[in-house]
Amino acid sequence: MFFSKNKSILGVDIGTVNIKVAQITHGEKAVLDTYGLVNTHYQLTGGKNDSFAIQEMAGVLKALIQKSGATAKNCVISFPNSAVFTSVIQLPKMDENELASAVAFEAKKYVPLALSDIDLSWTVIGNNAGLNNTLKILLTAVPKQITRNYMEVFSLAGLNPEVGEIEALALIRSLIGSVPINCVIIDIGAKSTGLNLIENGFLRLSRNLSIGGDTITDKIAQSLNISVFRAEQFKKDFGVSNSTFIPETIKPVLNIIKNEARQLLTIYASQNAQLEKILLVGGGSNLPGIVDFFADLKVKVELGDPLKSVAYRQDLAPILKRYALSLPIAIGLALRNE
Repeated sequence: MFFSKNKSILGVDIGTVNIKVAQITHGEKAVLDTYGLVNTHYQLTGGKNDSFAIQEMAGVLKALIQKSGATAKNCVISFPNSAVFTSVIQLPKMDENELASAVAFEAKKYVPLALSDIDLSWTVIGNNAGLNNTLKILLTAVPKQITRNYMEVFSLAGLNPEVGEIEALALIRSLIGSVPINCVIIDIGAKSTGLNLIENGFLRLSRNLSIGGDTITDKIAQSLNISVFRAEQFKKDFGVSNSTFIPETIKPVLNIIKNEARQLLTIYASQNAQLEKILLVGGGSNLPGIVDFFADLKVKVELGDPLKSVAYRQDLAPILKRYALSLPIAIGLALRNE
């Protein structure tokens, strides 16, 4: 591990199957001190009966912190896409007090819950001087019960959450930084896949699909009548390589993701915007041949690399790179330094 007098922040990414953490020390350059990943079978539903899951998840998180050697208590956390309502709206330019009232009023149109039941936050992400001097606003709403449940998890784990944010913002921070590019970030997790349309470096649209790497594993197991364990190994070994028969089982799942990405490309095309690339991340992106599978979208496709945004010990490179595709959210959270 690296030790420094500079401020260290822990990024905590609680996914549907794994919890990922990354500790970064902020100095002249962001340094990745340590990281950790662990499976968890406990999920918070956002209900008032989550007490058992809260206790168990807190125990798993606390053990992960200890095993990884993380020392930072202050953390930045993410809420799962499935638990968060997000939308990008446009409002006329106005002073801050008026803007706060206008955002709250507009939120009623986009969030299917009463404002009294949500924690609402918003960020100005763009100023469209050419469109009657309007502002682009990113709305984020989290049900208060989910916030309370997560806060209890972190309290029991001995952590102090400084701020919570959506996964897409952490992905942008770790994968593209402050570069004002147009791209689509596809995060293929175990149970779900997030597709994020980025315009000039800012989030414009985020969509979530309830399919992921586990969906592919289950399809292989059913098709070949084998155990989930063997199917998972087949997936990792062969992926979507044309040299095996497995791709015909995998392709229907990946085609759902590809068709959703194609719709996002249509949005770019309708505004005569130039899309520069598609970035694939998440554990599901470890499939051999997956980059070639998306090649017919006629856009540059590559695997995202969150490690390029941090410094780390070079002797750790081989194992870090093995898990890099699973760490962009945790790293991006820890990179937040405001």
